[in-house]
Amino acid sequence: MRIGEIAALVGITTRAIRHYHHVGLLPEPERRPNGYRAYSIRDAVLLARVRRLTELGLSLDEARDALADDAGRELIEVLEELDADLARQEAGIRERRRQLGALLAEPPGATGPVSPGLAALLAQAPGTDSPSAAKDREYVTLMDATRTGNQEIFALLGTLVADPTVVELYERLDALADASVDDPRIAPLAADLVAAVPDELFAAIPENGVVVTGFKEALLAEYSPAQAEVVSRLMDAFMERGRG
Repeated sequence: MRIGEIAALVGITTRAIRHYHHVGLLPEPERRPNGYRAYSIRDAVLLARVRRLTELGLSLDEARDALADDAGRELIEVLEELDADLARQEAGIRERRRQLGALLAEPPGATGPVSPGLAALLAQAPGTDSPSAAKDREYVTLMDATRTGNQEIFALLGTLVADPTVVELYERLDALADASVDDPRIAPLAADLVAAVPDELFAAIPENGVVVTGFKEALLAEYSPAQAEVVSRLMDAFMERGRG
């Protein structure tokens, strides 16, 4: 058979066959006196197996390794590994579709699927239109999405937000929106915020905190200068108490 004939028989392109020759997957056949390649039935069987393996998801290198074992043991192992990998992909797709379904079921403006710990925390959060409270909700949602916060931390935060004075603290922070960094209200508010945090929450913070490098600067940029000074002092207290 000539290259066009075997390509039509197996259902692949002549370009693919030439590539298989180039990468060493298919040995070059003998050539006829006229210079054309002469392919055999064995070549067709090999090409058919290559096509089957690549359709199943194997790379050309994996197909070459599998076909190199005449006893077929390696082929079985490769196919078993492929089956396990496809099962993992299938499970991942099911989970992604579950999350997508949850997103589609939510009303516009919802925060999206969250962990049980964060869901419980948000349910306990006081009803307020405080801009500072909204920033905190965004922060803990980010912690949940990036897994920088664990369920223990969210449970302890629940005891904090249940405190009726929390709304007052948020309002005091909101009131600093137009204040200068030397405003006398900064230090007392920072001290009251630190005092409101349960000792167990400080102890639950990892040694390196719950934020990555650069996050503190990005977070503080969301606040006015006076508010940023308060939040910075609170974050420093978390880091110091967490290390202690």
